[in-house]
Amino acid sequence: MTWTHLRAFGMAALCVLAGSGAAARTPPPVPAVAQAAAPRDPLVARGEYLARAGDCVSCHTRPGGAPFAGGLPMKTPFGTVVSTNITPEPQQGIGQYTLEDFTRALREGRARDGHHLYPAMPYTNFARLTDADLQALHAYFMNGVRPVRQDNPETDLRWPFSMRSLMAVWNWLYLPDKPYEADPARSADWNRGAYLVQGLGHCGACHTPRSFTGAEKAPSPLAGEAFLSGAVIDDWYAQPLRNTVTPGLATWSVSDIVDYLKTGRTERTAAFGPMAQVVANSTQHLSREDLAAVAGYLKSIGGEGDSAVIAPPAATDATAAALRQGETTKPGSLVFLNNCAACHRTDGEGARRTFPSLAHNSAVAAADPTSLIRLVLQGSAMARTAEAPSALAMPALGWRLTDANVADVLSFMRSSWGNQAAPVSPEQVARVRAQVQAPGAAH
Repeated sequence: MTWTHLRAFGMAALCVLAGSGAAARTPPPVPAVAQAAAPRDPLVARGEYLARAGDCVSCHTRPGGAPFAGGLPMKTPFGTVVSTNITPEPQQGIGQYTLEDFTRALREGRARDGHHLYPAMPYTNFARLTDADLQALHAYFMNGVRPVRQDNPETDLRWPFSMRSLMAVWNWLYLPDKPYEADPARSADWNRGAYLVQGLGHCGACHTPRSFTGAEKAPSPLAGEAFLSGAVIDDWYAQPLRNTVTPGLATWSVSDIVDYLKTGRTERTAAFGPMAQVVANSTQHLSREDLAAVAGYLKSIGGEGDSAVIAPPAATDATAAALRQGETTKPGSLVFLNNCAACHRTDGEGARRTFPSLAHNSAVAAADPTSLIRLVLQGSAMARTAEAPSALAMPALGWRLTDANVADVLSFMRSSWGNQAAPVSPEQVARVRAQVQAPGAAH
């Protein structure tokens, strides 16, 4: 039932422990996490690292609210879900949760009083966590986060989705019955990457399509090729993370993936939309060793091997030559010259780690153009990270471009500089525009 992660009701990865429902990721980064004044011990520090890996703060912090105090609403086809307070405040938060209560919430989707949590909280992923990691997380939330009282709205779902008892059946069908088990045929690094991707990272919550029941169609590679094969989430397209050429990660090296997760950008592309927040609040804080383990694991899904080589467009590329000569007979070319060429250049190469290349860019050539449409309509900012602090932004162009203009310029990009992707229609643009302008839409 949901996009289970709208997905099961809300949006990208909600960790709801105390109340009802969950919330959506939005591109702006949340404030720095407030820490308790008490001296920190290694277990608390380890828990903070794991909470970063789980990106709990993004979903449990409303705009202008205290970190982890919840209150972030998300409108869904089933009603509105709201993330809950997971600070150690004893009444509104999880301050009375014992380690046993906390473990049951993350592994079984059951609150302290026994009521079922909605699977917008990715407990099907967190069920894979080890006892040691759960203990560290509990120590952090109890001793490393300030308790906060904050009045939040209640989750409001339509009947029958408001019936928590239905989750007993859903859990029987989809909840893993044991933590992650290492594959003895694989290396320690590969198993570390699998543990992070399938568990705390809950990458499949966004990047794996959902069935009509709201469950991930394939929670692991063993369950089928749907695992990490891409999905549309809240009018953003979470791209495939499989080691395939088009689309996928076959043209990415392990170092490309590590740089992307650590800094939010590579030589050719940059994180945008909800992924920019994931990088800012979560992955940039992980060690390069863990990120390399994640990258190595992703590169093993759908086919293992070295990265495919991308040849840059030739200097005599026909599109670049025509644009430089002022030829604008091709639909979308004039819109591109007037709105895009100043940053992305007539050869589509952009500027290194500043303005992403449009040539051989996996986002540009994505099977689903939803994210591209939304980028042009609303704009987006890069993640601000410790290693790449310049949060450069693309301006919104929806106010000045018609649906036909947007469709033409994106079709132009998707068929130029070596790109070979399907055209975009004005009807597709109109649908996304209507969604992002709707009351309550995430921005």
